[in-house]
Amino acid sequence: MSLGGSDPAFTAPIPIQTHRPTGRDVLTIFRVRNFRLLVTSIFFTSIAMWMTRVAVDWLLLELTGNLALVGLAVTLQFGPTLVLGAFAGVIADRFSRRRIVLITQTVAFLGTATLALLAILGAAEVWHVYLVAAVTGVAGALENPARSALVGQIVEPTRLRTAVSVNAAVFHGGGLIGPAISGILIVVVGSGWSIAVAALATVVSILAFALFRSRELSAVARPAEGSGGVRFAARYAVRKPTILWPMVLVAFVATFGMTLPVLFTAAAGDRGFDTGSAGYGLYTSLAAVGAVVGAVASARRKSVRLRTIALLTGAYGLSIVLAGVVPVYGVFLAGIVALGVFRLLFAIGAESMVQLSTNPGVRGRVMAIYLVLLVGGQAAGGVIIGWIAELFGMTVAFVVAGGMPLLAAIAVAIVLAHRHQLTIAVNLRDFRRVVRIVRRSKPPGQAGPSASAPSQSPDSSTSSAP
Repeated sequence: MSLGGSDPAFTAPIPIQTHRPTGRDVLTIFRVRNFRLLVTSIFFTSIAMWMTRVAVDWLLLELTGNLALVGLAVTLQFGPTLVLGAFAGVIADRFSRRRIVLITQTVAFLGTATLALLAILGAAEVWHVYLVAAVTGVAGALENPARSALVGQIVEPTRLRTAVSVNAAVFHGGGLIGPAISGILIVVVGSGWSIAVAALATVVSILAFALFRSRELSAVARPAEGSGGVRFAARYAVRKPTILWPMVLVAFVATFGMTLPVLFTAAAGDRGFDTGSAGYGLYTSLAAVGAVVGAVASARRKSVRLRTIALLTGAYGLSIVLAGVVPVYGVFLAGIVALGVFRLLFAIGAESMVQLSTNPGVRGRVMAIYLVLLVGGQAAGGVIIGWIAELFGMTVAFVVAGGMPLLAAIAVAIVLAHRHQLTIAVNLRDFRRVVRIVRRSKPPGQAGPSASAPSQSPDSSTSSAP
């Protein structure tokens, strides 16, 4: 039996983007009221998240003086996504995604505001912090698949990749502002007030979603009986190469390559460049700058192919390796900016391909699986790379963190080249495209594709097939 039967929610052709996005295209999606509100919400959500993370970590350090107990709060924030992530995708496909985001953000606000009040009054205890971390973690686990899938209801499918790129740029812009504001407030008025301002930023995000015009959201077909579970979504993902292979690469990148906080801590320590907390802050800021550049560059991309995702994975892994093995500090800093660029190009490319390859009726569950791999990989990878850095030092940690995604990219590239008969062509006369990936020539006498029935590469995310 075919996957999804004849239900158009799973079999309808997915529209494609047929031209390279321009600055006008980016401005065009901002004419959509709901998209402007979504971007506003993402910006203030990012600021609130980073402010809360910095302030809560500092509050716990003040209460306990124990870094391990600070790490436990991070586990409580990410753990619910691993446990509830797939279930959250089912909810996102069955109920109003806008309503889910409103409810979960309201819960997060109540928890954050309560902790802020306790901290300001000097009554905060460790268990209060852990409880709020767990509550906001559950809220985030339920919110993320709904928010990710909601983008496809706001903009046309042909503009989805541009929308994802803009959202990423805005999110990382908030990531630059949030920690800076939180750090200033902690020094001037204390961690409690920093958490309070983060709660107010969440209120702005809630108001933006409250102003959404529901009638302007595209309708989503609800799953029919037998097609509404996580198992169905997993089968759906495995049978589509443009979903399966990006998820495989995301798992490797998340587990090893997205351990930048651990890597930067090692680089700033006495076994690295010994730059202390100031150096750690500098590394984080440079990576964020690179991320914004990558997000802006991605918004101009016409299409993305599996081979491109594999190439970006390899480039990201290689940039991490080079940053770790080159002993020159200035080169290391430049490498951080480069890995920030490649990280966002990969992240946006992979997410865009998965979203564009997924029909609306199953998108919430597929994105939930994607987020479980993303968050779960980071949770496991932090421990692995931290252990390696502790035992073998900064250089080995960087080599492993970048080398594993690089090897995964090579393996996937070999599989794609074999399945789709691809090879590398060099043309020294074309300086814009000296090296290209092309199909192997057919042996004489072997029939090729009919000229009257052109088709796109099977590894292209722009295929109109479901």
